[in-house]
Amino acid sequence: MKRPLAGLFAATCTAALALAGLAAAPASAADTADTAGAAATVDKRPSAVPSFAGTVALSNCSGSLVRMPESEPGDPGLVLSNGHCLEEGMPGPGEVVTDQPSDRTFTLLNADGSDAGQVSASKISYATMTDTDVSLYELDATYEQIEDKFGIDPLEVQSKHPVARKDITVVSGYWREKFQCGLDGFVPELHEYHWIWKDSLRYTPACKTKGGTSGSPVIDNRTGKVVGVNNTRNENGERCTLDNPCEVDRKGRVTVRPDIAYGQQTYTLARCVGDGNKLDLDRRGCVLPEPQP
Repeated sequence: MKRPLAGLFAATCTAALALAGLAAAPASAADTADTAGAAATVDKRPSAVPSFAGTVALSNCSGSLVRMPESEPGDPGLVLSNGHCLEEGMPGPGEVVTDQPSDRTFTLLNADGSDAGQVSASKISYATMTDTDVSLYELDATYEQIEDKFGIDPLEVQSKHPVARKDITVVSGYWREKFQCGLDGFVPELHEYHWIWKDSLRYTPACKTKGGTSGSPVIDNRTGKVVGVNNTRNENGERCTLDNPCEVDRKGRVTVRPDIAYGQQTYTLARCVGDGNKLDLDRRGCVLPEPQP
């Protein structure tokens, strides 16, 4: 979860896990995490490594210009990144930000990674680090206006739960770098310091992400659709500390996988965006956390 400007604090959650009655298990244990779909047949159809087109660079992270399945050309553009990449700092556990004014700017990239230009936010539509780690900015320009000015189309967010054993690419606009690997499986709970994320994506070891890749789109190479947003890696082999997430299975067993990186699913976000790209947390199928009174 490290950003280039992050690393402000670090502490372990071992004591908290112990109080919760969580028992440690070796990383090689086959049942330490839910790999539902991991046994699916590997997709042999041709795939292509995605370009940088539609990705963005933030001041401290990566992101992407995205459209939802029901988005229209005249809708305001959306930029997807991590909740921990917010300009105001990381949301606390249980904190949800909605419809908050923002004038944040993003550098939109061309296919070759060169700068296409700047786009600007009008508000933070949604952001949280509870259950997931996501931020969604609404821009002050429509998709049509962005395409007319820069010749860049948005990436589409997949509306369904992804399937394991797919080739994926984490495309970092901050570093202008791509990380290619496979989708290894799904983690019931990923714990990192104060935060708990559910049904997280676990990558195969080839994706050696780093600070600044936070918020990068996780793209299915075959479909070209966004299936997740990159958010963390276990950097030092520690247990449940900042920048060292641990996996917790449905029986409460804890697994540490040194150097393995993770992302958060985005189909859940797609189900909460309705007409006009407006956030609707009451929409059918939407399970994102809501702001507390």
